[in-house]
Formats: sequence, structure tokens, C-alpha cells
Amino acid sequence: MFTGLVEEIGQVIRVSAAAHGAHFEVRANKVLDNVQLGDSISVNGACLTVVSYTNHSFTVDAVPETLRRTTLGRLAAGDEVNLERALRLGDRLGGHIVSGHIDGVGVISQTAGEGLATVLTVQAADEVLRYIADKGSICINGVSLTVMEVDAASFSVSVIPHTGTVTTLLKLHVGDRVNLEIDVLAKYVERLLGAGLSPIETADSRTKERVTLDMLRDNGFA
Repeated sequence: MFTGLVEEIGQVIRVSAAAHGAHFEVRANKVLDNVQLGDSISVNGACLTVVSYTNHSFTVDAVPETLRRTTLGRLAAGDEVNLERALRLGDRLGGHIVSGHIDGVGVISQTAGEGLATVLTVQAADEVLRYIADKGSICINGVSLTVMEVDAASFSVSVIPHTGTVTTLLKLHVGDRVNLEIDVLAKYVERLLGAGLSPIETADSRTKERVTLDMLRDNGFA
């Protein structure tokens, strides 16, 4: 589990193909502190497992499914990536809950200045957009951001100067592809409201009822 607050920008040193996918060696500093084999590190939003490390780098493997569902297969030596170590019990959750499981790949369709901030507009597939809400959370390349607007084909976010400095977001250009992870809470809400939900049986009346949006509103949850 991650927060979407990037700890540092790493640089890809080496990419090598393997029968099971690909190896990525990434130059880093902060995320190497107390690193252990098997640790999880978010690389541009994708949760990957450390298989080896040195004093200045770590190596992770990406299986074919990960390469298909993310932008990692496009990485080359010299590319910069956003890095974050897995959340530890007791850490502050300053962003939002991020699993490191990419839901889809979006495309930057527009960048525009707005005061001190930069607004990024991202085109995304319907299966991703359906979970995105105004003022909700979205993770782009491992960065927790607040959604400004969403329409039928895209959504936009505002990148403040600090976020632009400590991540790679302001280095994106129109046409660049980005990893997207929707807020996991949206998936759980859909599951609760879905037709496949098992009935809830009360202890007293033994009557069965389904969770609905009206029920959530009546009980102060929506």
C-alpha cells in the first residue's frame, strides 16, 4: 500500500528483457534506506518487488501482464520515474490509499498554465472514467492528485509547483502515456451497490435488504 506522495525521482539505468518479462535497474537514493529483498516500491505508480540492490540502485522485475497494463514497457535507460516505498504502520497518510495496481493507461491531451499551477488533461477509457468524480482522488504515474473536472472522455488535475518539482509530472507532454489508478474506495462502493451483492440479514427481524444509495443517504454515509 502507498500514499501517492512521491519520495524521490529515480532514473532507469538498465532495462533487460527476460523470458518472464523485463528487469529494470533504477538509480535511487532515499528509497534505498533500509531496503530489503522483497520490499515493494512504487515505480511510476506500479507496485514492484525488489529482487536485488546496491548502494546506489535497485532492480525490480515486471511480468508480461504488468508490461501490458502499464507504461513500464516503454521505459528506456535514462528515463526518470517517480518512486515511493510501501507505507508502514504508523506513517501519515498524506495522499490517499494507493495499491500500486494500475487500472489503465491514459494519454495527456492538454497542458495549460493556471496561475502558479499547471493543469493536465488526461484522456482515459470509459472503464476508468466511470470511477472518477469531481474533487475525488486519482493517481497518475504514482502521484496522488485531486480531480478538477471530469467529462465523457477525459479528466483534468492541477499540479502545484511543489508537486511539479518533486515528481516528473511537469515533464509530460501532449501525447505521453501515463499510468492511472482510480481510488480503490470507488470500486468498493460500486461493489456494495451492485446487483451481485449478497443480501444482509438482520439479527432481530431476519429480514433481508440490499444496500442502496438511498439507504446510504438515510444513514449519513452519502
